[in-house]
Formats: sequence, structure tokens, C-alpha cells
Amino acid sequence: MIALSALKEKGIGFFLNRFFDYSVNIFSWQYYKRFPPQQTFTLQGKSYLYFYNLYNITWKNERAVEIPIVWDAVRQNANRRILEVGNVLSWYFPIKHDVLDKYEIAEGVINEDIVDFNPPEKYDLIISISTLEHVGWDESPREPAKILRAVEHLKDLLAADGCLLITAPLGYNTALDEYLQNGSFSFTKKLFLNRNSKKTDWLEVDEKKAYEAIAGKPYRAPEVVLIATYEKP
Repeated sequence: MIALSALKEKGIGFFLNRFFDYSVNIFSWQYYKRFPPQQTFTLQGKSYLYFYNLYNITWKNERAVEIPIVWDAVRQNANRRILEVGNVLSWYFPIKHDVLDKYEIAEGVINEDIVDFNPPEKYDLIISISTLEHVGWDESPREPAKILRAVEHLKDLLAADGCLLITAPLGYNTALDEYLQNGSFSFTKKLFLNRNSKKTDWLEVDEKKAYEAIAGKPYRAPEVVLIATYEKP
């Protein structure tokens, strides 16, 4: 029914283009499952395998690098209290940690606004994968500064010696980009990965080059990913 509706509304050209793209993605995923790629990227001297999964076609976007980085942190803190903001990892792995997502209805997911969430206990690790750039920005009415309150609130939810780990694409939420550049966030560390011109590899770049890579360009697909951490004293 969906295919017929697309054919009727957008024409044969659109339909064939989407069908071809879908077919290529299915073929690629079958190939990747049979012959798992071993390509790696490096962040702060540590190598990670790119992440390949059919859901969200991860090899084509920032999920390829975000998930390996965050999942590594989760595994290292497996016996501690963990909160994930945005229901992402459960689509790829069996998880045991708490998940907070205002909109996605799923078993075990806490449906509350990030700025109102007040759990009975603090967390040792709070993670978020490509979620915070939507806070306030994709809500109605739009409230760009809400992301500042959200990040500060997450810091308050950390236990002593706890860590907040956030990944987000640059160029999508221009307010977020501006807040990062003018120092509105007080992260312990900000790292950046930039996809090369062939869109095949992600390379670590400094902050200056990260902002230059998105300057003056309309957002079409993630080209730069922020990896930000805050370590609570």
C-alpha cells in the first residue's frame, strides 16, 4: 500500500529511485553480514570498528562511529548505574540500563521530558547518541536554549565521579553549533570526527577544522560528529 501510494503521489521516477536504493541497501547488508568489514577509525589514539547494521543503514551516517564509541563506554561500566537519553542502543544490542525518551513508546522506556526527569538515584554514566540536538529544536514551540538546560540537568543527575558522554552531528541544530563555539557548554572534553569527501572514512579533527567543515553549508547529511564528555568531580 505504501509503495502504491508513493508511486501515485510522486511518480515512477521517485519510486524507481527509492526501490533501487532500498535494493542496494539490502544487498549491502547481506554482504556485510556474511563478510563483516574490519575497517577501523581512530579517536584519541584508540581504534574502533565501524558499526554496520541495516536499521538506520548505519554505514551511511554518523551511527557508524557513534555506536562503537558509546557502546564501548557502556561495556566498561556494565556493573554501574547507566542512563541512556534517547532510545538508540536497544535497537542493536540487549541492554540492561535505564532509557529515557520523551516520544518513543517501547517496553522499559521512560517517557518523560529530559529537563523534568528526577530519578531516585544518581547515575554513574549518562549517554546520549544523536538525541540532544533535537531537544528544544524539534519541539513546538521551538526553544533553542532548552538544550543548555538539558545538559546542565544531566550533569546534576550524575553521581560523584560520574561521566556524561554525548554524541551529536554538527550543522543540524545551528543553535547548538553556536553554543559550542561561544563556550556556553562546560564540557571536560570535546572531540570531533569529520567524514572525508568520499564519505567512506571518519577522521579526527580539531575544533577549528570541525566548525570550518560545516560553515556556510546547508545541512543534508552528517559530516561532523561531536563527542563530548563531562566528568563530575
